[in-house]
Amino acid sequence: MMTRPLLDVHDLRVTFRIRREGAMPWAAPLPLHAVSGVDFTLDPGETLGVVGESGCGKSTLARALIGLVPAAGRAEWIDGRDLIGLSPRQMMTYRSDIQMVFQDPLASLNPRMTVGQIIAEPLKTHRPGLKSAEVKERVKAMMEKVGLLPNQINRYPHEFSGGQCQRIGIARALIVEPKLIICDEPVSALDVSIQAQVINLLIRLQRELGLALIFIAHDLSVVKHISDRVMVLYLGKVMEIGATDDLFADPQHPYTQALLSAVPVPDPDYDPAATVVPLAGDLPSPMSPPSGCVFRTRCPRAQPVCARQVPALLGDAHQTACHFPGPLSDEEIARARAVRAA
Repeated sequence: MMTRPLLDVHDLRVTFRIRREGAMPWAAPLPLHAVSGVDFTLDPGETLGVVGESGCGKSTLARALIGLVPAAGRAEWIDGRDLIGLSPRQMMTYRSDIQMVFQDPLASLNPRMTVGQIIAEPLKTHRPGLKSAEVKERVKAMMEKVGLLPNQINRYPHEFSGGQCQRIGIARALIVEPKLIICDEPVSALDVSIQAQVINLLIRLQRELGLALIFIAHDLSVVKHISDRVMVLYLGKVMEIGATDDLFADPQHPYTQALLSAVPVPDPDYDPAATVVPLAGDLPSPMSPPSGCVFRTRCPRAQPVCARQVPALLGDAHQTACHFPGPLSDEEIARARAVRAA
Protein backbone atom coordinates (compact mmCIF):
# COMPACT_ATOMS: atom_id res chain seq x y z
CA MET A 1 0.00 0.00 0.00
CA MET A 2 1.46 3.34 -1.07
CA THR A 3 1.77 6.12 1.50
CA ARG A 4 0.14 9.41 0.57
CA PRO A 5 2.67 12.26 0.18
CA LEU A 6 2.77 14.83 2.93
CA LEU A 7 2.77 17.55 0.26
CA ASP A 8 1.96 17.18 -3.44
CA VAL A 9 2.77 20.30 -5.48
CA HIS A 10 1.58 20.60 -9.06
CA ASP A 11 2.08 23.48 -11.52
CA LEU A 12 2.90 25.99 -8.78
CA ARG A 13 3.18 29.50 -10.22
CA VAL A 14 3.99 32.88 -8.66
CA THR A 15 3.76 36.01 -10.81
CA PHE A 16 4.43 39.54 -9.63
CA ARG A 17 3.29 42.67 -11.47
CA ILE A 18 6.19 45.10 -11.84
CA ARG A 19 6.01 48.67 -13.09
CA ARG A 20 9.09 49.69 -15.03
CA GLU A 21 11.08 52.62 -13.69
CA GLY A 22 10.13 55.75 -15.59
CA ALA A 23 6.99 54.21 -17.08
CA MET A 24 3.90 56.38 -17.49
CA PRO A 25 1.28 56.01 -14.71
CA TRP A 26 -1.23 54.51 -17.14
CA ALA A 27 1.21 51.93 -18.50
CA ALA A 28 0.27 48.37 -17.60
CA PRO A 29 2.69 46.64 -15.20
CA LEU A 30 4.75 43.80 -16.64
CA PRO A 31 4.61 40.23 -15.31
CA LEU A 32 7.61 38.82 -13.47
CA HIS A 33 7.43 35.03 -13.41
CA ALA A 34 9.21 34.13 -10.18
CA VAL A 35 8.00 30.51 -10.06
CA SER A 36 6.79 28.84 -13.25
CA GLY A 37 5.06 25.46 -13.12
CA VAL A 38 6.96 23.69 -10.33
CA ASP A 39 6.00 20.06 -9.60
CA PHE A 40 7.27 17.91 -6.73
CA THR A 41 6.14 15.67 -3.89
CA LEU A 42 7.40 15.44 -0.32
CA ASP A 43 6.93 12.35 1.83
CA PRO A 44 6.57 12.37 5.64
CA GLY A 45 10.01 12.50 7.26
CA GLU A 46 11.79 13.31 3.98
CA THR A 47 14.22 16.16 3.31
CA LEU A 48 14.04 17.88 -0.08
CA GLY A 49 16.97 20.15 -0.88
CA VAL A 50 16.29 23.11 -3.19
CA VAL A 51 19.27 24.68 -4.97
CA GLY A 52 19.90 27.27 -7.66
CA GLU A 53 21.44 30.69 -8.20
CA SER A 54 20.14 33.82 -6.51
CA GLY A 55 16.99 34.97 -8.28
CA CYS A 56 15.89 31.48 -9.33
CA GLY A 57 12.74 31.50 -7.15
CA LYS A 58 13.78 29.36 -4.19
CA SER A 59 12.61 31.72 -1.44
CA THR A 60 9.51 32.69 -3.41
CA LEU A 61 8.61 29.01 -3.67
CA ALA A 62 8.93 28.66 0.10
CA ARG A 63 6.80 31.72 0.78
CA ALA A 64 4.14 30.54 -1.66
CA LEU A 65 3.80 27.23 0.17
CA ILE A 66 3.04 28.95 3.47
CA GLY A 67 0.79 31.62 1.97
CA LEU A 68 3.07 34.65 2.35
CA VAL A 69 2.82 35.44 -1.38
CA PRO A 70 -0.16 34.79 -3.68
CA ALA A 71 0.27 31.79 -5.96
CA ALA A 72 -1.57 29.62 -8.49
CA GLY A 73 -1.56 25.89 -9.05
CA ARG A 74 -1.95 23.22 -6.39
CA ALA A 75 -0.15 22.33 -3.16
CA GLU A 76 -2.14 19.44 -1.73
CA TRP A 77 -1.58 18.61 1.94
CA ILE A 78 -1.72 15.05 3.22
CA ASP A 79 -5.39 15.47 4.18
CA GLY A 80 -6.27 16.30 0.56
CA ARG A 81 -6.74 20.06 1.11
CA ASP A 82 -5.22 22.44 -1.44
CA LEU A 83 -3.19 25.06 0.45
CA ILE A 84 -2.98 27.48 -2.48
CA GLY A 85 -5.54 30.26 -2.36
CA LEU A 86 -6.63 29.66 1.23
CA SER A 87 -7.64 32.75 3.18
CA PRO A 88 -5.56 33.67 6.27
CA ARG A 89 -8.32 32.27 8.47
CA GLN A 90 -8.41 29.00 6.52
CA MET A 91 -4.61 28.77 6.47
CA MET A 92 -4.51 29.13 10.26
CA THR A 93 -5.57 25.47 10.51
CA TYR A 94 -2.29 24.45 8.88
CA ARG A 95 0.05 27.01 10.46
CA SER A 96 1.01 24.66 13.28
CA ASP A 97 1.74 21.87 10.78
CA ILE A 98 3.97 23.98 8.52
CA GLN A 99 6.60 26.21 10.11
CA MET A 100 9.52 28.18 8.68
CA VAL A 101 13.10 28.95 9.71
CA PHE A 102 14.36 32.13 8.08
CA GLN A 103 17.72 33.08 6.61
CA ASP A 104 18.79 35.88 8.96
CA PRO A 105 18.60 34.48 12.49
CA LEU A 106 18.70 37.82 14.31
CA ALA A 107 16.38 39.76 11.99
CA SER A 108 13.69 37.06 12.33
CA LEU A 109 13.46 37.55 16.11
CA ASN A 110 11.63 40.40 17.83
CA PRO A 111 14.31 42.38 19.73
CA ARG A 112 11.75 43.58 22.30
CA MET A 113 10.76 40.08 23.36
CA THR A 114 12.68 37.69 25.56
CA VAL A 115 13.69 34.28 24.26
CA GLY A 116 10.96 32.69 26.34
CA GLN A 117 8.32 34.97 24.87
CA ILE A 118 9.57 34.37 21.31
CA ILE A 119 9.46 30.58 21.61
CA ALA A 120 6.13 30.65 23.48
CA GLU A 121 4.38 32.93 20.95
CA PRO A 122 3.25 30.09 18.60
CA LEU A 123 1.84 28.19 21.58
CA LYS A 124 -0.26 31.17 22.62
CA THR A 125 -1.62 31.40 19.07
CA HIS A 126 -2.22 27.72 18.32
CA ARG A 127 -2.62 26.25 21.82
CA PRO A 128 -4.53 29.01 23.67
CA GLY A 129 -5.89 26.56 26.25
CA LEU A 130 -2.50 25.87 27.80
CA LYS A 131 -1.80 27.35 31.23
CA SER A 132 1.16 29.69 31.72
CA ALA A 133 3.08 27.18 33.81
CA GLU A 134 2.70 24.48 31.15
CA VAL A 135 3.78 26.89 28.40
CA LYS A 136 6.90 27.77 30.39
CA GLU A 137 7.76 24.11 30.93
CA ARG A 138 7.36 23.35 27.22
CA VAL A 139 9.54 26.31 26.31
CA LYS A 140 12.31 25.20 28.68
CA ALA A 141 12.13 21.63 27.38
CA MET A 142 12.38 22.87 23.79
CA MET A 143 15.33 25.11 24.65
CA GLU A 144 17.17 22.09 26.02
CA LYS A 145 16.28 20.07 22.93
CA VAL A 146 17.90 22.63 20.60
CA GLY A 147 20.98 23.11 22.77
CA LEU A 148 20.06 26.25 24.73
CA LEU A 149 20.19 26.60 28.52
CA PRO A 150 16.78 26.96 30.21
CA ASN A 151 18.19 29.67 32.49
CA GLN A 152 18.57 31.86 29.39
CA ILE A 153 14.79 32.10 29.03
CA ASN A 154 14.64 35.77 30.10
CA ARG A 155 17.46 37.03 27.88
CA TYR A 156 16.96 39.03 24.69
CA PRO A 157 18.11 38.08 21.16
CA HIS A 158 20.99 40.59 21.06
CA GLU A 159 22.61 38.70 23.95
CA PHE A 160 23.08 35.59 21.79
CA SER A 161 25.42 34.66 18.94
CA GLY A 162 24.18 34.08 15.39
CA GLY A 163 24.17 30.31 15.85
CA GLN A 164 22.26 30.59 19.12
CA CYS A 165 19.70 32.92 17.48
CA GLN A 166 19.14 30.33 14.77
CA ARG A 167 18.59 27.72 17.47
CA ILE A 168 15.97 30.04 18.96
CA GLY A 169 14.29 30.26 15.54
CA ILE A 170 14.32 26.46 15.25
CA ALA A 171 12.86 26.13 18.75
CA ARG A 172 10.10 28.58 17.86
CA ALA A 173 9.26 26.53 14.76
CA LEU A 174 9.27 23.20 16.63
CA ILE A 175 7.28 24.24 19.70
CA VAL A 176 3.92 23.53 18.01
CA GLU A 177 5.06 20.08 16.80
CA PRO A 178 4.86 20.68 13.03
CA LYS A 179 4.95 18.00 10.34
CA LEU A 180 6.99 20.17 7.92
CA ILE A 181 9.65 22.82 8.42
CA ILE A 182 10.74 25.00 5.50
CA CYS A 183 14.33 26.17 6.01
CA ASP A 184 15.13 29.19 3.83
CA GLU A 185 18.94 29.25 3.73
CA PRO A 186 19.13 28.84 7.51
CA VAL A 187 22.93 28.62 7.71
CA SER A 188 24.08 31.05 5.01
CA ALA A 189 24.69 33.86 7.54
CA LEU A 190 26.68 31.65 9.94
CA ASP A 191 30.34 30.66 10.24
CA VAL A 192 31.28 27.28 8.77
CA SER A 193 31.73 25.62 12.19
CA ILE A 194 28.37 26.97 13.38
CA GLN A 195 26.76 25.83 10.12
CA ALA A 196 27.78 22.26 10.88
CA GLN A 197 26.28 22.49 14.38
CA VAL A 198 22.95 23.79 13.10
CA ILE A 199 22.80 21.22 10.28
CA ASN A 200 23.55 18.35 12.67
CA LEU A 201 20.92 19.74 15.05
CA LEU A 202 18.31 19.72 12.26
CA ILE A 203 19.22 16.15 11.29
CA ARG A 204 18.96 14.97 14.89
CA LEU A 205 15.65 16.71 15.49
CA GLN A 206 14.26 15.35 12.24
CA ARG A 207 15.06 11.79 13.29
CA GLU A 208 13.67 12.27 16.79
CA LEU A 209 10.47 14.06 15.76
CA GLY A 210 9.79 12.56 12.32
CA LEU A 211 9.87 15.94 10.59
CA ALA A 212 9.83 16.60 6.87
CA LEU A 213 12.14 19.37 5.68
CA ILE A 214 12.36 21.59 2.63
CA PHE A 215 15.94 22.84 2.83
CA ILE A 216 16.89 25.80 0.62
CA ALA A 217 20.59 26.57 0.22
CA HIS A 218 23.34 27.74 -2.12
CA ASP A 219 25.97 25.45 -0.63
CA LEU A 220 25.62 22.11 -2.41
CA SER A 221 27.90 20.34 0.07
CA VAL A 222 25.44 21.24 2.84
CA VAL A 223 22.50 20.13 0.70
CA LYS A 224 24.19 16.80 0.00
CA HIS A 225 24.75 16.21 3.71
CA ILE A 226 21.16 16.79 4.81
CA SER A 227 18.90 15.97 1.83
CA ASP A 228 17.25 12.75 0.69
CA ARG A 229 16.38 14.31 -2.69
CA VAL A 230 17.52 17.48 -4.45
CA MET A 231 15.54 19.80 -6.74
CA VAL A 232 17.46 22.20 -9.00
CA LEU A 233 15.69 25.46 -9.93
CA TYR A 234 16.55 27.90 -12.69
CA LEU A 235 14.42 30.98 -13.44
CA GLY A 236 11.54 29.50 -11.47
CA LYS A 237 11.54 26.15 -13.31
CA VAL A 238 12.68 22.70 -12.22
CA MET A 239 15.73 21.62 -14.21
CA GLU A 240 16.39 18.35 -12.42
CA ILE A 241 15.14 16.44 -9.40
CA GLY A 242 16.26 13.12 -7.99
CA ALA A 243 17.76 11.20 -5.09
CA THR A 244 20.77 13.01 -3.67
CA ASP A 245 23.31 10.26 -4.37
CA ASP A 246 22.06 9.77 -7.92
CA LEU A 247 21.98 13.47 -8.76
CA PHE A 248 25.45 14.16 -7.36
CA ALA A 249 27.00 11.07 -8.95
CA ASP A 250 25.34 11.39 -12.35
CA PRO A 251 23.89 14.87 -13.02
CA GLN A 252 21.99 14.92 -16.31
CA HIS A 253 21.23 18.61 -16.82
CA PRO A 254 24.04 20.98 -17.94
CA TYR A 255 22.98 23.49 -15.28
CA THR A 256 23.26 20.90 -12.50
CA GLN A 257 26.66 19.87 -13.86
CA ALA A 258 27.83 23.49 -13.74
CA LEU A 259 26.61 23.94 -10.16
CA LEU A 260 28.27 20.75 -8.96
CA SER A 261 31.54 21.51 -10.71
CA ALA A 262 31.73 24.83 -8.83
CA VAL A 263 31.75 23.13 -5.40
CA PRO A 264 35.19 23.62 -3.77
CA VAL A 265 37.20 20.41 -3.32
CA PRO A 266 39.59 20.31 -0.30
CA ASP A 267 42.40 18.59 -2.21
CA PRO A 268 45.72 20.35 -2.99
CA ASP A 269 46.17 18.15 -6.06
CA TYR A 270 42.73 19.00 -7.44
CA ASP A 271 42.80 21.07 -10.64
CA PRO A 272 39.43 22.89 -11.01
CA ALA A 273 40.30 24.00 -14.54
CA ALA A 274 40.17 20.37 -15.65
CA THR A 275 36.67 19.67 -14.39
CA VAL A 276 34.76 22.94 -13.97
CA VAL A 277 31.84 23.41 -16.37
CA PRO A 278 31.64 27.19 -16.84
CA LEU A 279 28.40 29.14 -17.09
CA ALA A 280 28.45 31.76 -19.82
CA GLY A 281 26.64 35.06 -19.40
CA ASP A 282 24.36 36.24 -16.62
CA LEU A 283 21.02 35.03 -15.35
CA PRO A 284 18.30 36.38 -17.70
CA SER A 285 15.57 38.61 -16.30
CA PRO A 286 12.47 36.72 -15.15
CA MET A 287 10.47 39.58 -16.72
CA SER A 288 11.63 38.45 -20.18
CA PRO A 289 12.78 34.82 -19.92
CA PRO A 290 14.16 33.03 -22.99
CA SER A 291 11.72 31.13 -25.16
CA GLY A 292 11.66 27.35 -25.01
CA CYS A 293 14.20 26.13 -22.48
CA VAL A 294 14.97 29.02 -20.12
CA PHE A 295 18.56 27.77 -19.71
CA ARG A 296 19.36 27.69 -23.43
CA THR A 297 21.09 31.12 -23.51
CA ARG A 298 23.80 29.79 -21.20
CA CYS A 299 23.83 26.13 -22.23
CA PRO A 300 26.84 24.71 -24.12
CA ARG A 301 24.54 22.12 -25.70
CA ALA A 302 21.75 24.40 -26.95
CA GLN A 303 20.19 23.53 -30.32
CA PRO A 304 17.42 25.24 -32.38
CA VAL A 305 14.79 22.98 -30.81
CA CYS A 306 15.70 24.40 -27.39
CA ALA A 307 14.42 27.83 -28.48
CA ARG A 308 11.17 26.44 -29.90
CA GLN A 309 10.05 23.90 -27.34
CA VAL A 310 9.89 23.84 -23.54
CA PRO A 311 11.48 20.57 -22.37
CA ALA A 312 9.26 18.36 -20.25
CA LEU A 313 10.42 17.06 -16.88
CA LEU A 314 10.89 13.38 -17.76
CA GLY A 315 12.09 10.32 -15.89
CA ASP A 316 11.00 8.15 -13.00
CA ALA A 317 12.93 8.63 -9.76
CA HIS A 318 15.50 10.90 -11.45
CA GLN A 319 13.79 13.52 -13.64
CA THR A 320 15.41 16.02 -16.00
CA ALA A 321 13.96 18.88 -18.08
CA CYS A 322 16.38 18.86 -20.99
CA HIS A 323 16.17 18.00 -24.70
CA PHE A 324 19.72 16.62 -24.62
CA PRO A 325 20.45 15.27 -21.12
CA GLY A 326 23.65 13.55 -20.14
CA PRO A 327 27.28 14.37 -19.33
CA LEU A 328 28.94 17.07 -21.42
CA SER A 329 31.66 16.02 -23.82
CA ASP A 330 35.17 17.48 -23.65
CA GLU A 331 34.40 19.40 -26.84
CA GLU A 332 31.26 20.96 -25.34
CA ILE A 333 33.12 21.97 -22.17
CA ALA A 334 35.91 23.52 -24.27
CA ARG A 335 33.35 25.42 -26.34
CA ALA A 336 31.69 26.73 -23.16
CA ARG A 337 35.04 27.93 -21.84
CA ALA A 338 35.78 29.70 -25.10
CA VAL A 339 32.42 31.47 -24.99
CA ARG A 340 32.97 32.57 -21.41
CA ALA A 341 36.51 33.77 -22.12
CA ALA A 342 35.25 35.84 -25.05
